[in-house]
Amino acid sequence: MVSGKAFRAGLRKPMPHLPNGHRKIPPEQQNIPIRVVPAFTIQSLQKNTKVEPPPRLNNMDERHVKPSLFRKHYLRGDFPINLEFDTFGNKIGWRVEIDKLDFHYYLPMFFDGLVETEVPYNFFAHQGIRDMLANGAHKVFPVLPQLIIPIKRALNTRNIEVICKTLRVLQELVKCDEMIGEALVPYYRQILPVFNLFKEKNINCGDKIDYTQRRKQNVGDLINETLELLERTGGEDAFINIKYMIPTYESCILN
Repeated sequence: MVSGKAFRAGLRKPMPHLPNGHRKIPPEQQNIPIRVVPAFTIQSLQKNTKVEPPPRLNNMDERHVKPSLFRKHYLRGDFPINLEFDTFGNKIGWRVEIDKLDFHYYLPMFFDGLVETEVPYNFFAHQGIRDMLANGAHKVFPVLPQLIIPIKRALNTRNIEVICKTLRVLQELVKCDEMIGEALVPYYRQILPVFNLFKEKNINCGDKIDYTQRRKQNVGDLINETLELLERTGGEDAFINIKYMIPTYESCILN
């Protein structure tokens, strides 16, 4: 009597026209080179091919940025500014009183220069914003919608230096007028996505001294400070909108 296992084994007889019986050897074991081809092409349907994997996407990589509009106008000499020196270092010399400037024209252009990392464009853009916020705070609020796109563009560079500079400017912007914090709430969806990427990016230096905290160059700490400031000045809807964009954020008021 033949068992079922022996009966099934007898059915699998080698075929005479195949060198290895009934079993086909896969291409990788036949020393046939396998070509790597692009995805979603006719080549991917051919034999002995392998589709190349998609490129790795790192959201925290630095982005290439084109020269800003601020640089173009600075090189043309459109700004009433020059560089001055005193005992405290470099500063901007304004050829026109800041109160008499057209903030709708100049302030968005200075904010557009936040993406600059080269000297002297980065210095003039940052220092010009600080001077205008300090001496013309009452003229900043009507210009706020024009500042959102330059701020978003600067944050989207993913450049740590540019992000830290933009966060410091954003804090000064909120502090210059009590109405700006609440007016920024509808624009959280444009500003906060990059905050969510770098919120936990802190420097782990062990038992060494972290000098970036004193210089306000630690992006993780700056983001937390900015979020807390936005919550305090944004009114009753600020926290729920921040929480929607950054789920890991914990309220500094409710707790």
